Amino acid sequence: MSFRVHPASLPAMTQSVYTLEHSDNAARAGLVRTAHGVIPTPIFMPVGTVGSVKAIAPDDLAAIGAPIILGNTYHLYLRPGDGLVARHGGLHGFASWPGAILTDSGGFQVFSLSSLRKIREEGVEFRSHLDGSRHLFTPESVVGIQRNLNSDIMMVLDECVPYGADYAYTEKSLALTTRWALRARAAYPQGSGRNLLFAITQGGFFKDLRQRSIEELCCHDFDGFAIGGLSVGESKHMLYDFMYEVAPRLPKDKPRYLMGVGTPLDIAHGINAGIDMFDCVLPTRNARNGTLYTSLGKINIKRRDYAEDDSPLDPACDCYTCRTFSRAYLRHLYVSKELLAFRLNSLHNLTYFLNVVRQARRAILEDRYASFLAHMESLYPDEAAQGRGL
Repeated sequence: MSFRVHPASLPAMTQSVYTLEHSDNAARAGLVRTAHGVIPTPIFMPVGTVGSVKAIAPDDLAAIGAPIILGNTYHLYLRPGDGLVARHGGLHGFASWPGAILTDSGGFQVFSLSSLRKIREEGVEFRSHLDGSRHLFTPESVVGIQRNLNSDIMMVLDECVPYGADYAYTEKSLALTTRWALRARAAYPQGSGRNLLFAITQGGFFKDLRQRSIEELCCHDFDGFAIGGLSVGESKHMLYDFMYEVAPRLPKDKPRYLMGVGTPLDIAHGINAGIDMFDCVLPTRNARNGTLYTSLGKINIKRRDYAEDDSPLDPACDCYTCRTFSRAYLRHLYVSKELLAFRLNSLHNLTYFLNVVRQARRAILEDRYASFLAHMESLYPDEAAQGRGL
């Protein structure tokens, strides 16, 4: 498998990647510097798996103030191909997105193809879910693909251990993930270009293995560190337990990224634990299913109660959807299966998630994060109870 790597002749990043501006206990407000802009943290990153946030155009993302989005290495490698993307100016040029882009390594997608992949020291061999063709991802090739995409933040190849895996399997997987991460770092040494490289800590649901992962990876010069392998089927209480256990142990002078999590309350607790960056498909997926987040809590726009409701979806929201349309019209679009429903609902939910992290950042800067977290728990009492193990 060969790669046409995107030119790396641009000057390397010279400033520190992360600046901590202020903390309120463990909660942090900071700045992450990328080649396509400075990202204020905490931040929520909309997911654009194949180079497009579902139902949302780049001008919509700009209008709601999203500074960074996600793409996925696995999907873009298979279609349209990272070489094609490179020839069209990288993912920024191909998708006409001027902001920053983080790409997942594709490890989670590959490992979810349990019957179609084989893990070995070299990497992971898998069959495409599109046509069954055989492919091999190695730590080095995954970096090469992401450089073709010209990702501002690249993720190393790792193994996401399934929930319920035993200690022996998790320990063996962790050792492999560490070796892969160091091979990825060797393939793209720090300072060799404008693309940043984040490592992913693993360890399943064993706290000593989580600590070992941190010790083995965080002594190396990665640009940031992620927490992987959470939100894979565990209880809300266990998710929060491990967030609060792992996050404070990551380096204070590097960005901390919690992968694939989660609900607004998950994010609020993640911030409280000291995490800076979040992503999840939830706001757009739920929008397409009619579940919308508001300053008063979640609503299901399908309900008949909204058939003649002339009020805005969320009176506290200034997004295009809430400024322009009534709940009655949004319900009409949804039950009529109009495609506009996907755009308007997604636009609002993404605005809500971005507003949550903006409000969290303001609360940290003003030393009132505890009251902000209490407010978020009051909006989602059932989740809050689950998080406490009740």
